[in-house]
Amino acid sequence: MLPPPPPVVEFSGWYLRGDIGMSNQRVSSLFNVLYNDPGTTVTNVSKSFDSGITFGAGVGYQLNNWFRLDVTGEYRGKTNFRGLDLVYNTFFANGVLADDYYASKSEWLFLTNFYVDLGTWWCFTPFIGAGIGASRNTIHDFRDIGTAPGIASVAYGQDTSKWNFAWAVYAGVGYQVTPNVTLELAYRYVDLGDAMSGDLRPYDGPGTIYNPMYFNGITSHDVRLGMRWRFDQPMMAPIYAPPVISKG
Repeated sequence: MLPPPPPVVEFSGWYLRGDIGMSNQRVSSLFNVLYNDPGTTVTNVSKSFDSGITFGAGVGYQLNNWFRLDVTGEYRGKTNFRGLDLVYNTFFANGVLADDYYASKSEWLFLTNFYVDLGTWWCFTPFIGAGIGASRNTIHDFRDIGTAPGIASVAYGQDTSKWNFAWAVYAGVGYQVTPNVTLELAYRYVDLGDAMSGDLRPYDGPGTIYNPMYFNGITSHDVRLGMRWRFDQPMMAPIYAPPVISKG
């Protein structure tokens, strides 16, 4: 009697991931409808965000030794914004008004990511990747404080959120601690799209026009530390066992 063939063992490629990181954010330009007033010229002096913490989680699938993909959700914590514009117009006593801007910003970022693992040496696996998805950008507590000789103004914008197309590129390295656990250190460049404040309203009454502040072209250079945990539970694949033939 021939012994039955050994079972075929397969491994699940599914994994869970979690990430924490730091953001280094930029905005390309600011815009307000008052910039278009006749005879007005605006010079931007500064526009910068503080660094912030990001928290993410996701689920993915290791297709083979070279390719994997995952879907992630991430909260990007509030970061302070500070900006300064110089507004030139003959209406002002010395021809110039200084506009100081204060706000904070946060996002929810959702991406589908695809990675290429470039080979493994001594448990280290460098990789590159790219992702596309959507970002929900929120501007909180926007304030515009304008000062010029004989003039002082304060305007506020309510919290406002805006959905945008988002994309990212990655480069990093993973270290396989156990067959199931991989630690990951990565750099990511992410384009978050645009954002806007609420309608800017003077402190002494409603405004006469709709004029939110627009944040155009928000990007970030992120450094991230993550962990991937593979389910890796062996699964017995169905096999065909030939009937046993007895002799005699």
